[in-house]
Amino acid sequence: MTLLSLALTALGLSADCFAVAVSAAVASQTPSRMQILRTAFAFGLAQFVMPLVGWGVGREFVRIVADYDHWVAFGLLSVVGIHMLREALERDADRVTSGDITRGARLLVLAIATSIDALAIGLSIAFLDAPVLLSAAVIGLVAGAITVMGFALGVKLGQVAGQRARMFGGLILIGIGVKIVLEHTIL
Repeated sequence: MTLLSLALTALGLSADCFAVAVSAAVASQTPSRMQILRTAFAFGLAQFVMPLVGWGVGREFVRIVADYDHWVAFGLLSVVGIHMLREALERDADRVTSGDITRGARLLVLAIATSIDALAIGLSIAFLDAPVLLSAAVIGLVAGAITVMGFALGVKLGQVAGQRARMFGGLILIGIGVKIVLEHTIL
């Protein structure tokens, strides 16, 4: 695996991280540096770990997971997205502020959902006899950087979206889940 192909792979794997970061920033409109760094770290770490897991557990596990990984990612993203939509429709201020997807279980769910494809990449890395730690590190670092860029764009979009920002964010997450299912079932 050349450095260019590794960089392109990392960018491809980071696309969902970017979209989720945009969604999170749009929904919150003013994410703190800590929220951005926490999310970038979680997404980068998940993107680093998943190729290592794929590489370590081998072909059989990835083959089993590959049959339904897209449905798992779709389910996880949809649950968080629907929750964001429901919160957007509620007027209770306490409920709306509890929707921070940059912490706790929501962050963990999103980090896993956006990194499932990296599991199969780990298997590819093993077949290509590429250096797994270097590959996983590049994938993780790119995912973290792309996540920060997604937040930057999302803040600008959130300022334009105004009150409907949380609904927009929820729809983005559901859309990512649908995209993942379509990529694995139709395309």
